Amino acid sequence: MVSRLNPLWTHPRANDDDVLDERFQKASQLMGQAFENVVEGYGKGWYPAKDIVQKAFDARKQYDDEGRIVVFDQFVPWKEHLYTIEEDQNVPGQVLYVLYSDGKNWRVQAVAESSSSFTSRKALPEAWRGVRDEELSKISGIPSCIFTHAAGFIGGNKTRDFLLLFLEKEEIS
Repeated sequence: MVSRLNPLWTHPRANDDDVLDERFQKASQLMGQAFENVVEGYGKGWYPAKDIVQKAFDARKQYDDEGRIVVFDQFVPWKEHLYTIEEDQNVPGQVLYVLYSDGKNWRVQAVAESSSSFTSRKALPEAWRGVRDEELSKISGIPSCIFTHAAGFIGGNKTRDFLLLFLEKEEIS
């Protein structure tokens, strides 16, 4: 990004100090704003989510005796915090699914094996993958379904109540 702010070699004043200084000022402003955005994201978004993730983690057994599901009433950046909490609690890999509201509907997301992995600890059932709406509700036996991604890492439902039905399914045992 920064190098793109340099004048093109074909610019008639490509090596002119005034042009280079002007471009340097633009680059400094751009990177300064990017840095501020990162700091604000961590300070006002990511870090405050840690307490919310911890509370949800601590409450997970109210949904499942084995603690395999964590539930949030809203979306929060949970992934890195969850892996850290599992390690700290000496239960790595225990949580299989995270449920959260997207503000309109509900999502169930299979937890990845690690923060750098695309492989889920336990993907959503294969028969549900790539299926939508009424067809998914019929296949899953859960009303109000919206979708399950073809890779099985995320799905959606119109209500939070589907959680109880989801837990009853053999597929997560």
